[in-house]
Amino acid sequence: MSTPEFPGLDVSTRVRARDIQLAAVADLRHRILMISGAVDTTDHDVCVGLTLPAPGRWQVIKAETNLTAQTWVAMQVVTDENSTIVADADTPVLSRQFAQVFITPDQRRATFYGGEVRPGEALLKMYTLEAGGTEPTYTYSQYSPVAADTPEQSARTLDQIVADGMRPRPVVELVVPLTIVG
Repeated sequence: MSTPEFPGLDVSTRVRARDIQLAAVADLRHRILMISGAVDTTDHDVCVGLTLPAPGRWQVIKAETNLTAQTWVAMQVVTDENSTIVADADTPVLSRQFAQVFITPDQRRATFYGGEVRPGEALLKMYTLEAGGTEPTYTYSQYSPVAADTPEQSARTLDQIVADGMRPRPVVELVVPLTIVG
């Protein structure tokens, strides 16, 4: 079967929905968004787009499997300009694999660190997203230490990532199908 050619619509370098898929379920009554899937790249940032039934506050529970050959020691989530990560005392932001989280003052970036996710393991994290619209996007990245770095160099790099965020990399975009319940 041949693939049709459409000039100007080639997304093959930035869309990977055919090989690694995420899926989501939104519970309307409890305002919970559950997302699961897998990640197979550490060379790219992954931009996730959703179409929510309503803007506002959504508790996000996200599970993803590390399909790379590298151990992740940090995970960063960056929201779009219309959304924030809720960071008040009554709203948990946590991960089973990472003991610490840093949220920037503008609440648009959360960095999970202080742990690891080895190849083949699943990562579970939970936070609350204040979505300014019905089509929020967020980008996430993982950090794996460079094998040639000393433990001290890796620690300094991790400290810098927590403070300043990860440098942007090429992006792959995923539009996540959403099933609505409740």
